[in-house]
Amino acid sequence: MSNAFTFHMSSTCRGPLTSAKPQLIDELKRTIRDVKDFPKPGIVFKDVTPLLLNIPLFGQAVKAMADPYRSAGITRVVSIESRGFLFGAPIALELGAGLVPIRKPGKLPAATQRVEYALEYGTDALEMHHDAVQPGDRVLIVDDVLATGGTANAAAQLVAGTGAAVTGFTFLIELDFLKGRQRLQGRRVEALLHYA
Repeated sequence: MSNAFTFHMSSTCRGPLTSAKPQLIDELKRTIRDVKDFPKPGIVFKDVTPLLLNIPLFGQAVKAMADPYRSAGITRVVSIESRGFLFGAPIALELGAGLVPIRKPGKLPAATQRVEYALEYGTDALEMHHDAVQPGDRVLIVDDVLATGGTANAAAQLVAGTGAAVTGFTFLIELDFLKGRQRLQGRRVEALLHYA
């Protein structure tokens, strides 16, 4: 993985979304269910599908995730495969921005740009259509969960390699104990729900 990317980002890091009402946070946490031992023993998976079935609550979550960036001049919302697509598309509509999917290798039909990134054991890669983001675009990166931050950081590198400005990140959930925010240090990071 190359480290030769230049980042054009806000240096402001944020904590929990301050615009979200405590009642919304509580209702979201009650709705998202824990699935123990998925995808492997010892993991507690945060399943958002009950939230997706609750139309008013889903809409409120999308609005709250978009709100901090309404005046940021976002021109592209980049969403990360695959659950990031669920939130990226409606957030793009909320912000009046184009939607750009970032996918695993071999999933996009036209010419792509690629970035490889390190995993605990081995490497992985992400791809984006080469013409999806241009210099001068202001990009918001969206995913459902911020865990270790490796995928989000790789997405930022992929976007920044185009000359676009990565304005920030927004997540539905941040797993604080995995310290993913540290990998995104110096960048604006918003998360609606926090789990310690």
